[in-house]
Amino acid sequence: MSEHYFVRRPESKLNLGLVRTYFRGSLFEFLTASGVFSRTRIDVGTRLLIESMVLPERGRVLDLGCGYGPVGIAAAVFSPNLHVVMTDVNERAVWLAKENAKRNGVANVEFKRGFLYEPVRDMRFEVVLSNPPISAGMKTVQPLIKHAPRHLVNEGTLQIVVRSKVSGKRLAKLMTETFGNVNVLARRSGHRVLISKAIKHGALSRL
Repeated sequence: MSEHYFVRRPESKLNLGLVRTYFRGSLFEFLTASGVFSRTRIDVGTRLLIESMVLPERGRVLDLGCGYGPVGIAAAVFSPNLHVVMTDVNERAVWLAKENAKRNGVANVEFKRGFLYEPVRDMRFEVVLSNPPISAGMKTVQPLIKHAPRHLVNEGTLQIVVRSKVSGKRLAKLMTETFGNVNVLARRSGHRVLISKAIKHGALSRL
């Protein structure tokens, strides 16, 4: 059985790889390795999230569970006035994400290692992005959603990608319970991108 990527320190031997791909017409290059998620290619869910994510022109964005960095690095390229914070529990993933930021020429990024929101406990964001580690179980995914509002500014959004048949309905329900709203940004190949908006101080949603 292969090693799970949602661990602090992967025990597998470091075997490096390289993935080149286009997002929204721009070429990206990512160094990958054993012990991280989807090391041989950009998976369908991650690609769908990158191609459909809604980003502000300015502010802060959190890529939660960044892996080797495609989501956060793409966000930093698409919106160069953003400050993108990228976090992962996996120290090998964080190292790769740092290397990939350099490879793709982005400087508007910051990296932190830790479990879920622990490394950004005092920070607030306009957007939280995630391809959540479903295989790590609901004990991990549930707090990712439930604790998101406290890390979002008013009208900030949580945007996650899910596999429709595996967890789509369950996570959409959890997002509705947490935020009072959920919408589908995109669908493709059995995946969907869900978005919820944090409404605070009695403000009305424009989602």
